[in-house]
Amino acid sequence: MKKKLLALLLSFCMVVSLSACTQNGDAETTTDANGTQTGSASGSGSGSTEPTPYEYVPTGAQLIAGKEYGKDYVSLYDQFGADVKITDVKEDPSTGLPYIEKDGQTYELGLDFLSFAMVYNTECPDFGTEDEVHAEWWKYYIARWNEMMPEIPLYSNEYYDVYNTQIKGVKEHPTNPYWEPAKALTEWTSEKADNSIILGSVTDLTGKFRYSAFGVATPGASDLDIENLTNGLDTVVSTKDGNYTVNNTAVKKLEEVDNEDGSRTYTIEIYDDLKFSDGSPVTAKNYLYRTVAFSTLVSDEATGQEDRAGLTIQGFDKFYAYDGTNAGEEASKVFTGLRLIDDHKFSVTIDASQLPYYYAITYATFTPEYKDLWLGEYDIADDGEGVYITDGFYTKNGDSYAHAAHMVKSSENTDQTYPYSGPYVVESYDSANHQAVLKLNENFKGNYEGKKPTIEKLVYTKIVDTTQLEQLKSGQVDVLCGVTGGASTDEAIKAVNESNGAYDAVHYSRAGYGKLGFRADFGAVQFDEVRQAVAYCMDRAQFAKDFTGGYGGVVHGPYYTGSWQYKAVEKDLQLNAYQSSADTAISILEANGWVYNEKGEPYTEGVRYKKIPAQYVSENDKIVKSIDGAYKSVQIGDDWYMPLVINWFSTSANDFSDLLVTGFKDNENIKKAGFCVQNTVGDWDPMMNERNQRGSTYSGTPMYNAFNFATGFTSAVYDYSYNLSINPAFALYSMFYVCDKADVYLLG
Repeated sequence: MKKKLLALLLSFCMVVSLSACTQNGDAETTTDANGTQTGSASGSGSGSTEPTPYEYVPTGAQLIAGKEYGKDYVSLYDQFGADVKITDVKEDPSTGLPYIEKDGQTYELGLDFLSFAMVYNTECPDFGTEDEVHAEWWKYYIARWNEMMPEIPLYSNEYYDVYNTQIKGVKEHPTNPYWEPAKALTEWTSEKADNSIILGSVTDLTGKFRYSAFGVATPGASDLDIENLTNGLDTVVSTKDGNYTVNNTAVKKLEEVDNEDGSRTYTIEIYDDLKFSDGSPVTAKNYLYRTVAFSTLVSDEATGQEDRAGLTIQGFDKFYAYDGTNAGEEASKVFTGLRLIDDHKFSVTIDASQLPYYYAITYATFTPEYKDLWLGEYDIADDGEGVYITDGFYTKNGDSYAHAAHMVKSSENTDQTYPYSGPYVVESYDSANHQAVLKLNENFKGNYEGKKPTIEKLVYTKIVDTTQLEQLKSGQVDVLCGVTGGASTDEAIKAVNESNGAYDAVHYSRAGYGKLGFRADFGAVQFDEVRQAVAYCMDRAQFAKDFTGGYGGVVHGPYYTGSWQYKAVEKDLQLNAYQSSADTAISILEANGWVYNEKGEPYTEGVRYKKIPAQYVSENDKIVKSIDGAYKSVQIGDDWYMPLVINWFSTSANDFSDLLVTGFKDNENIKKAGFCVQNTVGDWDPMMNERNQRGSTYSGTPMYNAFNFATGFTSAVYDYSYNLSINPAFALYSMFYVCDKADVYLLG
């Protein structure tokens, strides 16, 4: 039987604009999925009577646990999305949340649905232009995100890039949210004796310079900088203002044709004078190596995840399914959507299912890679039907692909074994000190404006917040990238003002924010009300003020106030500011069943528990426990009781982490509401491995469900489709591991 899934709407304090809301701690009442009113008389959580009965509402993660996608359930977007236009969407006037009506039923639109619709459902002339349609979908996405709170934005700050004035051209060619120092330095010069520049970053280098996303869901920012500095000649590139354009320095001609079957073919001709750093020619093949290699089962084994580099391209599914032996109706050795036309021309055909797409120009983005880097002794060819990898690539040793080991080794390469295509090449890398030395690639033709860097040596080094200014003054670093935080910013500005012209700075508002992020499919934080309650317990405005020292503020969703989308819909946004209130947090928790102690008795004090009926409890629910083991899920009868535990993994030597100890972990509101928050401190890689529940340092058993780091919106492409999908095939791309129950459409 088809089943409608409506999320439990909690509207204790919705804001009709971006202004703060008022909380008074009075009695709260909410309505469950069946329309039954429940609530707390006092919001104190100190009663001793049997808790008020309520109907358990399973999380999205619990709804799909043990079920098969396409057989037991699909996403609401897969069920209805292709036929839904923006004019079909209705808006709840009190909350701003969107819904549609289909087959006589009402369906809320979840994060999965909205993230796809805002980039794939933008053609609706009856409403307006594609830009106007995209902005309207964006508004609904932000409203739903704000309701779900898959992570908690804590500060959106000003960035100061402080520099040694021996580096010239910074004022004339400044950084901005879309153009960080690693890109801007192309137009800077150095008056230092050795014509060098030393960039400082608080983020560790890990050595994944060749492909920073290799084996991880979120590449490290510093590794990505090195990758961008050493890779170049892309066919489509980002610009200083965050837009995308064809790179006419590399591309001689780009043609676009819409086909009768709804697909689209881009034919790209590159110039014949492009070279790698060793002087060898860049040909059409080089632009296809990464896409082809990382669309195979071999790369899956190498990275330990499902790689889908060519996901949007016609013929991907069959090519991806090929294991070297199973060519037939379901699998193919040939990637039909990629064609090699000649040494300097190739084409890509985008599958009709991926169109229309708001950011379609990015489908034509390809980066040249040296053959041996990913393919080793093998190559690609095209006999007239599409590109394929030559024989031997899929050879197995036992159950493993022999070539996977080569790809792993290549991902760790930090020297010039394989030449580079970008403005710089890696000369050396010190893994102990997290420092990379780069030198000019004399064969680099130029960026999209034809400009070549002139600074001969670039040193990318690790700095620490507390000593970064000393490192600048002592000459250990020339540019401090993204100085932020109140004390740090004050010290940086003072250092500039007192330097007698030795140092200067440029600054800009950050397109992004620092956050408390969640592994939102594990433990207590899989429940929407828990994430909302955490937001109510924290004083986000005060946290932002304390951290930025007044050089910033706080946002209520995943947006940048300088973006055109925000400016287009700002007056219509209805966002909850989550004004700090322990009483509101308690009311939300009580209304949603966090009313027990560890014995299944009515809650009076300490840590709250929630009863999970036997039919909904998952294996992961059963293993939830605090870091010290003092609080854990317990079975009482057939049901299980889960503790209100948040295990937080934070990075060391970090002002943000330090402030969260008082602003989150030891927050009196958190304790009053009945939370237990415990903390482990470690390095970036181990933290992300625990978040992603994979990687060499992952314990093997889920433990942590909160992490602090940052999010940026530094691209013109605002597209989170696949990042929020409930389809397990795209779990690799998940941003929050949230499963919005409004997106679950049960079949059968």
